[in-house]
Amino acid sequence: MINSFKELNLNEQLIEGLKKEGITEPTEIQAKVIPLGLENKDIIGQSETGSGKTLAFLLPIMQNIDITKRETQCIILSPTHELAIQINNQIRLLSKNSGIEVTSTAIIGTASVKRQVESLKAKPHIVVGSTGRIFELIKNRKLKAHTVKTIVLDEGDRLLDEKNVRAVKDVIKTTLKDQRQMMIFSATVNEHTLKIANEFMKDPEIIRVNENEVVNTKIEHMYIEVEHRDKIETLRKLVAATNPKRAIVFINKSEEIDLTTTKLRFHKLKVEAIYGASSKEERKNAMDMIKGGKAQILVSSDLSSRGLNIEGVSHIFNLDLPPTSKEYIHRVGRTARGNNSGTAISIITAKDLPVIRSYQKELNIEIKEKILSHGELLDK
Repeated sequence: MINSFKELNLNEQLIEGLKKEGITEPTEIQAKVIPLGLENKDIIGQSETGSGKTLAFLLPIMQNIDITKRETQCIILSPTHELAIQINNQIRLLSKNSGIEVTSTAIIGTASVKRQVESLKAKPHIVVGSTGRIFELIKNRKLKAHTVKTIVLDEGDRLLDEKNVRAVKDVIKTTLKDQRQMMIFSATVNEHTLKIANEFMKDPEIIRVNENEVVNTKIEHMYIEVEHRDKIETLRKLVAATNPKRAIVFINKSEEIDLTTTKLRFHKLKVEAIYGASSKEERKNAMDMIKGGKAQILVSSDLSSRGLNIEGVSHIFNLDLPPTSKEYIHRVGRTARGNNSGTAISIITAKDLPVIRSYQKELNIEIKEKILSHGELLDK
């Protein structure tokens, strides 16, 4: 068992930088990935949400970057704008706290191209962002890819699905194969992901942590069965009964997010909303409000289920069930981060019971049925 970052050959500056964030011991995925990352190995890493995958790839990247060269040496691809910004913020914090002058910028699809081109003129060491916009800037010769030594696919299963894989391959092909290190990370890595990854990776090391325990064991799972028309009122009562420090409410259809948000605000709840059609400013404002404690509840589509780390989320409410057990894992993974515990409550109708049972079987978890009675959440 590795108990210190020093044992992983991480340099003292980074170790001191981590201490300033209160991080003194590596998680299992970090202990297994960091030495391989430092050796420039290709890596496919799978571990549960909240297990520290971001630092697992960032720490060796930060150590390996040649800060004497003003050139882009790493591209990190992300499936959502929020995750890209979160990773970029972590790089900047680590750079500041460690004194290692690694520079970075976030390149996302909805932001001003002109401003992004200006930021790239400074030749940041790391570029984090959305695949389409990054490829556009490479194609227009605003971002030089021939100097890139490392490419990371965060939430790799999503980036390599049928919808996104072509654009990802386009970016990869702009870099030099002989000097390129590839790292792919996700909470779920299936055979499709492995097959696609092998097309452009060199003998990747496959690291699986808690392979048979994909769902964080510190999460308590529950469901309440109601009539469809009573769902939002049940949600309101659940918030009153559980009084979450911060909570995320997941809804499948974006058009229903505004309605739910309006109804909850009518009852004086501090609610913000985020979904695919939100502008960059709306998304940023919602995230700032929830992270800053000015809002208690974030109502969202699955946009927020991937990789986002909002500190202090104690409850996840599924107003609609996600389409697959894999998406359930990603949703509930927004709670119980680090050493914290969390609660996931699904508000369902009778027709959803078979889906609940399938989740229990596929994920090997217990989802307890509950009822609301006189303002309390009780076993049925």
